[in-house]
Amino acid sequence: MRITKRLLSFFLVLSVSFSCIGCEPSKTNASTEKPIVLGFSQLGDESTWRSQNSLSIINAAQEAGIKIMFDDAMQNPENQIKAIRSFIAYKVDVIAFSPLVETGWDTVLGEAKAAGIPVIIVDRMIDTEDDSLYTCALCSDFDLEGRRAGEFLMKKFRNTDGPVRIVELSGTEDSTPAIGRYEGFRSVLSSDPKFEVIFSASGDFMRSKGRELMQQILTHYEAEKIDVLYSHNDDMTFGAIEVMLEAGIIPGKDIVIISVDATQRIIDYLREGSVNCVIECNPNSGPQVMEIAKRIVAGEKVAKQIYIEEQVFDEYSDLSSIADRGY
Repeated sequence: MRITKRLLSFFLVLSVSFSCIGCEPSKTNASTEKPIVLGFSQLGDESTWRSQNSLSIINAAQEAGIKIMFDDAMQNPENQIKAIRSFIAYKVDVIAFSPLVETGWDTVLGEAKAAGIPVIIVDRMIDTEDDSLYTCALCSDFDLEGRRAGEFLMKKFRNTDGPVRIVELSGTEDSTPAIGRYEGFRSVLSSDPKFEVIFSASGDFMRSKGRELMQQILTHYEAEKIDVLYSHNDDMTFGAIEVMLEAGIIPGKDIVIISVDATQRIIDYLREGSVNCVIECNPNSGPQVMEIAKRIVAGEKVAKQIYIEEQVFDEYSDLSSIADRGY
């Protein structure tokens, strides 16, 4: 099912309504076991991937019988800090959040620790010297995603002398995925001097900014001098492809394209040859978040770092075997 913002908004309202109802003492079920209350701060709704991630969290909470207080920070870390403080005041059982950026969390997470509320970091990581501020981090291996992108290019251009000129649309500055995808990519390509990143700028994981950046790129570089587009997410890729088509550039042929996320639409582009490689970033972490929350509340020990399983789809793969992505 394709996730729309209107549909997601409905689920968010429904979710918060359930959470508020569930947090009130029940007069008719006073003897039943009290449900776990989870406060979740989502960083925003900037992409198809993020919408699916939010829906996965909400649906998994309902299926697990966990009452969720869901907050959309609208791409503002200050809103996330306010949400976490409201969760602390509400005395939720567990706090989970996807941090917009890596830094600036020590104070508010220290407050959660002092209140005895465990914290789960989801999707992205934080930069802190005190890892006691969180109980578990459930994340994608973003450095691995970047390395996989680099490994594809090494294979694609193995018989090319070069130069191979790359333009990069990176994610939100100082965010874990942007850092990992940037560094992992370069760690692989640094062994071969024919690969050169001639442009790199942040598009904030947004389609509109991907479009703006591609327009900027084509004003500074002739299309014939661009060999590869490496985009940190599908939405930015979609914006860039629009600009290429308008300029008469054939995506996937005139310019090799690598994208990260693996939404259904990008897989369709891969099958038709408009994209050459897709690195999966799995948004469906909801069930794992709920399982971790239940184990923490039950007093069980959980791993400090858990990586979400992900795949690579490229032009060398059996594309007919890829199941419907669902988003």
